[in-house]
Amino acid sequence: MFNLLLVVVGGGLGAGIRYLTNMGALRLVGPNYPWGTMAINIIGSFAMGLFIATLARRSGSNELRLFVATGIFGGFTTFSAFSLDFATLWERGATLPAFGYALASVIGAIIALFLGLWLARSLP
Repeated sequence: MFNLLLVVVGGGLGAGIRYLTNMGALRLVGPNYPWGTMAINIIGSFAMGLFIATLARRSGSNELRLFVATGIFGGFTTFSAFSLDFATLWERGATLPAFGYALASVIGAIIALFLGLWLARSLP
């Protein structure tokens, strides 16, 4: 139960930071392109890599990993978790599965979004 609380609190913080980052990007560059989302995905993935490598080097606690990686970065962007999963497969030497995972995740998510849009628009 404590681990769940760590993830929930971290996720709330990450989501709040994501919102503020998106609002800042809208004010800086306007709404014509999703600069905020792109920046969040790139920054979150960089931060995830930095954090995980540092945590592994220093034998960090599972609680810290849950709060920061799963919670804060997960709330900030799930793209960071996706990027970490890809990197884990890649570093294990599972090159084909890594690219299959990336391709299936991106294309599958986009198709699922369009299916969800279609379904919601089809209902009375």
